[in-house]
Amino acid sequence: MAERPNGVAAAKIVSGVPDPFPVKTVPLVHFGRAAARSPDMSENLLRHEKSPYLLQHAENPVHWRAWGREALQEAQRLDKPILLSVGYAACHWCHVMAHESFEDDGVAAVMNEGFVNIKVDREERPEIDQLYMQALHSLGEQGGWPLTMFLTPDGKPFWGGTYFPKEPRYGRPGFVQVLTEISRLYREERGRVEHNTAAIAEALAPKAPEGKPQLDPRIIAAAGERLLQAFDPVNGSLNGAPKFPQCSILELLEHAGHATGEKRMLGALHHTLRQICRGGINDHIGGGFARYAVDERWLVPHFEKMLYDNAQLVELLTRTYLRSGEPVFRRAVEETVDWLLREMIAEGGAFAASLDADSEGEEGKFYVWSLDEVTEVLGDEAPLFARAYDITEGGNFEGHNIPNRLGDPFPGLPGEEALLDRMRHRLFARREERVRPGRDDKVLADWNGLMIAALADAAMTFERPDWLEAAFRAYRFISDAVSRETRLGHSYRDGALVFPGIAGDHAAMARAALHLREATGAQAFLGDAARWLDHLHAHHWVEGFGYVMAADDADDVTMRIRSAADDAVPNANGLAAEAMIRLYHATGEGRWLERADRLFEVLTPAIMQNPFAHASLVAALDLRIGALQIVVVGPEGPERDELERVARSVADPNLVLQVIGAGHELPAGHPANGKASDGAPQAFVCRGTTCSLPLQDPAALREALENPQAVR
Repeated sequence: MAERPNGVAAAKIVSGVPDPFPVKTVPLVHFGRAAARSPDMSENLLRHEKSPYLLQHAENPVHWRAWGREALQEAQRLDKPILLSVGYAACHWCHVMAHESFEDDGVAAVMNEGFVNIKVDREERPEIDQLYMQALHSLGEQGGWPLTMFLTPDGKPFWGGTYFPKEPRYGRPGFVQVLTEISRLYREERGRVEHNTAAIAEALAPKAPEGKPQLDPRIIAAAGERLLQAFDPVNGSLNGAPKFPQCSILELLEHAGHATGEKRMLGALHHTLRQICRGGINDHIGGGFARYAVDERWLVPHFEKMLYDNAQLVELLTRTYLRSGEPVFRRAVEETVDWLLREMIAEGGAFAASLDADSEGEEGKFYVWSLDEVTEVLGDEAPLFARAYDITEGGNFEGHNIPNRLGDPFPGLPGEEALLDRMRHRLFARREERVRPGRDDKVLADWNGLMIAALADAAMTFERPDWLEAAFRAYRFISDAVSRETRLGHSYRDGALVFPGIAGDHAAMARAALHLREATGAQAFLGDAARWLDHLHAHHWVEGFGYVMAADDADDVTMRIRSAADDAVPNANGLAAEAMIRLYHATGEGRWLERADRLFEVLTPAIMQNPFAHASLVAALDLRIGALQIVVVGPEGPERDELERVARSVADPNLVLQVIGAGHELPAGHPANGKASDGAPQAFVCRGTTCSLPLQDPAALREALENPQAVR
């Protein structure tokens, strides 16, 4: 799903007014109705919230409420439909609709008269966004934000769209026309509303899978081949525009390349990441990646920067650098982490959610340049920079310039690159004088988990203990502040915790704990991962399906949607499967492998039907089948450090690394248990249930890693 960059309303138009009702008749699904209360109807209540997105709307003349039981009870008491508006702080078209409609007294009066108006920050309440986005999809509409849905007073969706213009435009109705007609239909033709709620409820109801297909491991290679056929040979990634990084898809291609030894797959991955790093989607002046490119060349970004994109890209780019040694990937990781630690540190050392696309009411204004301004800053050196970074008089984006290296060899000669770096630093200093985009500084447990894992991996690869320290600070804040009695919440800001958390919070943080354990060898991380995976299983497992996003005790969620498909972030089922497999290898506890296998079993129909939508699960399946374990044992010291350095140079996405210090042992069932020959540092390379002989020489370890026959 994507925020719709063209601003087209997702509405069916018949004779100038929306016709929201299909003809299908199906049984009605009932939702619980809570006891009524009497809140103050005459004010906007968002001023009491902590979400930066909700606070952006706190001064609207609309009588907004935050999502919750009280708002639903109010709608039931008044027997008014709910206008649900879902967005997020960095969303450009959310800002457009707000300025056009929600800040307008006339539009607000119509909203207040006919509806109970509820605002949702989709990042703070992703389980609410998931439910109503699925409802929109069931109407045959493309999703996006702002999401505008109309609900019955007890939360049943009956019609919706995305962005609606204030005034009629290009044959589409204006927002007031939509509001007026929906309000009339609810008052005068209630039967049609109930008809549509039934159709949507039927579409959202879980369906039993047809047949019992077997999960064929050959799906990994087959998925890689099909991806190759769909990839853009010039620009990388999937053909067409807009282009999203789609990191789960890229990771699936990486797994397929390793599983098959097919160099074309890894070549397509490297080419895609190279183009992303060279394109305008990468902020060449300040570091960090934008959410997506609106064009097929990765040139023109949608300028918002999201924590989750940068986390996934850092992890992929780190392994890609290990595999290729190309400076472009190392530089992208270093500059992204520099941006993260400079601009995205939130309360307690955790990481903030996003940076806005807009500043001074204009999308991208903070990031673009004119040739005159570049010349003013760089003087006589400006022509060299302009040639390298595509800065022209006419511009490459709406009369402005987005710095990029798509048309220039990158990196160039070392002396020239050093000079360009100094120029970039001078331009960065000038850019710091501009009005900055807004920052959403709420702390999200799942997105932080993704970044903590990526940062831990990068810290060890690039030997940056300061990065590892930053990862641990964020981890400790999530563990301590974004939780209640070891169970995670989802969103935290200024002392307010959204609790209970979603499935992704526990899966991503368990995975982060395991990556930190691999980076540090500290055993305590294993206990954290086990607790979070147990909470995940206790509150999110649905027998016959897997893990659902909303917890079983989230009392304001009207329906728990069952979906294992990846979105912009990997699905919790994929993250959990990976974490459970890694935890099994670290502890030898069979229950983790049993849970992972059960997860694959119940989700086999979905995976086999569409492996690309479930890429994170397919990647976890490859880990289940082909885990490469490297065990380094022995006391600390230079000898063990050298063995670790060789182990950490492996770019296999299925690497499971264990560093076992003096006084600790491998699990009883581990194939390397009891094989250490003496007290000296040594390593084992294990595949499946078979391990190499003890290896004390780093060169011998490297040879064993390059030659699978050495494992016997």
